[in-house]
Amino acid sequence: MTLPVADGAEGRGVSEPVPVQPLTGARRLVVLTAGFACVGLGALGVVVPGLPTTGFFVAAAWCFARTSERFERWVLGLPGVGRMVRDHRAGLGMPRKAKGMAIGTMVFVATLSIVIAVDHSLVRAVIAAAVAVGAWYIAFRVPTRERVLADRAATA
Repeated sequence: MTLPVADGAEGRGVSEPVPVQPLTGARRLVVLTAGFACVGLGALGVVVPGLPTTGFFVAAAWCFARTSERFERWVLGLPGVGRMVRDHRAGLGMPRKAKGMAIGTMVFVATLSIVIAVDHSLVRAVIAAAVAVGAWYIAFRVPTRERVLADRAATA
């Protein structure tokens, strides 16, 4: 099994696919089950605001890369999220628009929680701090796809 190169990343400094040693026996079953659990959580994240979708599908693809080439191809081919998983593998990060939507959704849901659902000040502070850390991480630590591609094109 190999890790594929993201669409649009060929010839931009992305290394060739890396061979992955498949798991066998009980380890394979545990990791395969974890992959399906991640798919379930990722699918739930599509409809539950604030629950990450792409992260769970990235984890699922990692699990399937070690257990089932068929399911790995399935995750990588999913509409919408498959491209983001391939981009993550290629080191391209998130598209600018996706970063904005992720941060915006986090802030919106946290604000609703703080204003409407939570009465305790400490819990409000914890929610606000968690969203601040998450937003900072997405904004400054997760690479922006457009910037990575521009940097790779400039050095090519």
